[in-house]
Amino acid sequence: MVTIESDKQQADNQNGIVTATGNVRIVYADRGMTATSRQAQYFSNEGRLVLTGDVDVIDSDGQRLRAERLVYLLDSERMVAEPPAGKQVFSKFRLQQQGSPKPAITKP
Repeated sequence: MVTIESDKQQADNQNGIVTATGNVRIVYADRGMTATSRQAQYFSNEGRLVLTGDVDVIDSDGQRLRAERLVYLLDSERMVAEPPAGKQVFSKFRLQQQGSPKPAITKP
């Protein structure tokens, strides 16, 4: 379940595109994520979400991403972030290997 708040929202059911503009706030509660941007477009036929303008994504663990444009492919859970002109993308996240066991604690 995703909640979208914005100044304006419109849906083009024929093309499968939902557009939210102005003070966009997306809450993806199941994943503990919140995103803000100036515009968001969801292309349902492609399973693609595009956020543009002052994109800021944060999750409940404090992981964060800031960019000018973010393309998120829902099926493959892949994303591409682009910076504002002359700047860089900012990301803060925890690195961890999948399937690696936690180190055992041994007593001397």
